Amino acid sequence: MAFLRRRRRGSERRGAMNRCVCASITANELPARAERLVAEGGRFQGAYAWFPHGEAAEVRYVFTLPNEQKFNVWRVAAGGLPLPSLAAISPLLGWHEREIMEMSGVEFSGHPEPERLVTAFLPHADRGPLEPDTARGQSAAARLPAPSLPAVSGKHVQLLPFGPVRADVLESAQFIFYYLGEGILHYHPNLFLKHRGMEKQFEGSDVGAATLLAERVAGIDSVAHAIAYAQAIEDAADCEVPARALWLRVMAAELERIYNHLHYLGHLCHTTTLKVGEAQGMLLEERAKQLNGRVGGSRFLRGLVWPGGVRRALDLRALEVGLAGLKPQIEQYIGLIERTTSHLDRLISTAPLSQKLAFDQGATGPIERASGVDRDLRRDHPYAAYAALPPQVAVAEAGDAAARMQVRIAELRASMALLEAAAEAGVPDGPLSVPCAPRAHGEGMGWAESARGTTLYAVHVDAAGRLARVKIKSPSFANWRVFPSTVHDSNMMDYAINEASFGLTISGCAR
Repeated sequence: MAFLRRRRRGSERRGAMNRCVCASITANELPARAERLVAEGGRFQGAYAWFPHGEAAEVRYVFTLPNEQKFNVWRVAAGGLPLPSLAAISPLLGWHEREIMEMSGVEFSGHPEPERLVTAFLPHADRGPLEPDTARGQSAAARLPAPSLPAVSGKHVQLLPFGPVRADVLESAQFIFYYLGEGILHYHPNLFLKHRGMEKQFEGSDVGAATLLAERVAGIDSVAHAIAYAQAIEDAADCEVPARALWLRVMAAELERIYNHLHYLGHLCHTTTLKVGEAQGMLLEERAKQLNGRVGGSRFLRGLVWPGGVRRALDLRALEVGLAGLKPQIEQYIGLIERTTSHLDRLISTAPLSQKLAFDQGATGPIERASGVDRDLRRDHPYAAYAALPPQVAVAEAGDAAARMQVRIAELRASMALLEAAAEAGVPDGPLSVPCAPRAHGEGMGWAESARGTTLYAVHVDAAGRLARVKIKSPSFANWRVFPSTVHDSNMMDYAINEASFGLTISGCAR
């Protein structure tokens, strides 16, 4: 850490992001500083580009350091020249750099996969979707080729393009398999088929009304996205949220975690053909959503979190009564799952993910924790009222499908315990919200630990106080990045189980 601390004293300055330590560095410094950061235990969380001065792009690198609660940001002026790719130093940045190239037109030299990712199935355009109209010269986005598949040959090798329309109620995606018998030789997911342009939709929006948009980036993580977005706006406005609102945000976030993990367990039972377990899991998920409706006025707890606090109080009596009735049913269900050998046999040793691969490729949430990476934003970078209500963080070592299920079961129990502790301690008195208007040209960052992992928002505000740029890093973008490494050299019979054990969403990835 000595190198990082020494450089901060010499060249860093406190940026407008109060929740982050910001530094302006040059492109030439990037590789050496990135190598030192990784060597000393730091971890990149992502990167994005924006245009603070019209045509000139600036790339922001977001990272965390061991035992530091604040996030860190490097600001690098692109200056119309290629930036050195950091994908070989921190592999998880590979997708982020590809997204920047095609969406914002910033080129990276030495990238191992200089191909389109998000716009692979769209015609070439002169500009990336996030580039300003006034940009001159040929954009890097216009030069990127479509993604290519490896050359796989052999008399008995078969090619299976599966999707984008699939059976059941599933999100649109295409999965390409090269397989021999039951063995999968290569797997390539095509995830970006909807082109919703969520980040583009934020531009020019009122900061309050845009909360509704944040809630719909990934509908089943509405609270997590709303909290991360609201905290970014609060950072840009430098406003202090009332303690009562912070407490209620924690309770809403844990209620969201409960129904998500119940859905996960039911869907995992579906893939192992444990039909009774599937039905029971979906029934309990429905009951958890009904509890949300009684407590917060919405099954998905939407319209609750708002910049500056919350829009309404939760019905704590309904929460206490509903949780008391739901908890024994959940415990009984978990006990049955944990004792069903036919279910466990399909999960144990299936699709293992090593700790090193999970860390290097940027796995997050239950996926990284099931592989031995002990990290949780609620504890390590506390927000809302988690400093006063610390969660019990579950970690496993095996990294297989069984470990991923065990971590979620432990989190499910921890969420119920946390809600009980919060209700017993009592929600603080005081207002539900305060006015929250960002400064002109303000910027901020917010984060939340959703049921799937790190949700990160960076916001930039224009002179009129409206949104100029919103960057979203969702957990499924990170976990889809690492997922294919568990599919290669596996078998077709285990694929559905493996995908279900990751708990992925495509809408959370394809923003």
